[in-house]
Amino acid sequence: MQRKPDLLWILVILFGLGVVTTGYAQSLWSNKTDAPVELSPVQQQYKR
Repeated sequence: MQRKPDLLWILVILFGLGVVTTGYAQSLWSNKTDAPVELSPVQQQYKR
């Protein structure tokens, strides 16, 4: 009979995957520094 994994271990694994995924995404993001930066126009909020 196998024991079900504890909720704590599931959260630890998900947190670890999130850290790895974030680090990988940031490394991909920083590699695209030669791409032109597109700035969106600032939208002004008017009071009514």
